[in-house]
Order: sequence, then C-alpha cells, then structure tokens
Amino acid sequence: MEHIEERSAPSGTGGEAGAASPVEAARSCLTRSSVCLMSPASVREHLGADDEAWARFAAHWDELGEDRYAAERGTRRLRRYGQFALTPATGELERLPHTPFVQPEDTNPLYETVDRDFEPLTDTFAADPLLRPLFDLLAQAAAALDDAGRWIVKVHPFRVVATAGDEGNPTPEGRHKDGVTLVSSLLVNRENAVGGQSCVYTLDGRELLCTTLHRPGSLLMSDDRDSLHCVSPIRPMDITAPAYRDVLVTTLTAA
Repeated sequence: MEHIEERSAPSGTGGEAGAASPVEAARSCLTRSSVCLMSPASVREHLGADDEAWARFAAHWDELGEDRYAAERGTRRLRRYGQFALTPATGELERLPHTPFVQPEDTNPLYETVDRDFEPLTDTFAADPLLRPLFDLLAQAAAALDDAGRWIVKVHPFRVVATAGDEGNPTPEGRHKDGVTLVSSLLVNRENAVGGQSCVYTLDGRELLCTTLHRPGSLLMSDDRDSLHCVSPIRPMDITAPAYRDVLVTTLTAA
C-alpha cells in the first residue's frame, strides 16, 4: 500500500500545487478524486491559528468523556459530540440542541441506527475562535460537492489512547461511511504514537489515499458519498508511557 506523506501528495490524490489557493485546490481535488489532504501551514493560516491559539484549542481534548461504546470493543476512546447549522449565504451559525448521535443505514456496520449518547461539547469548546473559520473552510470545500443552502455540521473531538498491552483503534468498525456529504479529520495532537494511518477508498475498494497524519493542523477531507474511510490502530513508541492521538472529526450534510 502506498504511503503518501502529508507534505507531498501526488497530483490527483490531494496535492495543492497549481491551484490559486489551498481552498481552491481542495475543491478541485474533491471533485476530481473525492479526497484532499491540506497541509498544516495552509490550514493554520486559514484559521488564523498561531501557537498560542492552537495550544488553547488543543487543551479542550483534556476535557473529553469516556466513549463506553468503544470500550465495549476493547478500545479506550474519549470524545464529545455537538452539532451546528451553518447558512453560507448569510454566515449564520447556530448551535443546535444536543441529541444522541445516530448514523443512518448502510454506513457504519457496528453502530448504524443505534442511538449513542455522548457528552455534549463544553461551552468553551463550542465558543473557541478557531471553530468558526474551520467550519467556513469546510463549507467552502463541501460546496464543490453540493450547492447546499444550509449545512448541518456535526463535531466529534476524539482522543484514542493506547498502552503497551492495549492498542488504540480509532475505527473499530473498519472501512465505513458516515452517511454525510463531506467528512474531515483534523489532527490536533499526537504523543508517543506510532500507527494511525488514515486511508480512503472507493466504494469498490480501490485505494484513493493513505497517509499518516503526523503534524498538528493536517486536514484530511473526503466525499463521503463516494468513498469509505478507516484509520489503523496506534501503539506507544515508548511502551513505558501511553500513546494518544487527538483529532477533530467534522462532517457536513446538506440540510
């Protein structure tokens, strides 16, 4: 399996070369090959995230709750969940009431149609200044896939933890869909971890892109309607200490 580094994806598999801007490159890649990898520099510049802002943002991952559904399958995963409505034409962003998370049929083989009740986003997380520009970036990218008047934005901050005796599996369900228009994974931090390769495939199993998100700010996006995705387990590099991988998974669906 080809491993494509974050900093140099070849043409047709998420590269940014030749486009007017990183966002335009993302739109082009999504329409051409259903997947796009944006560099940390491009993402952080778009978000206006200096080191202090990023450290503040990353600190929210220390306040996540246990995912008891993943624990039932032997993985220690911490998370929260929330949803917003974004209207691109007016810029209106509305935080929606907290509800259980449900994935539709024919998407996630472990959890489809199952009500999973996760702890809500904290108010400080929901109000973090980096969220709004991230949503705007994703909405601009998703507009290449669907001319939606309103997006439902679902937000999932995850931390997967691994120890010497227990690897951490970000996707125990294996290759799957989320039942949305655009699915994205933003690497926030990783410590003492090896593994965690993110892969996107066509519906018939052809590999579109495989990469390991190493640098905070790396952003992987894919057209969820035409692809499947998964992430390999992580393990600790130093077995005397735990490993963890912090990501923000954000999905957009036309309302």
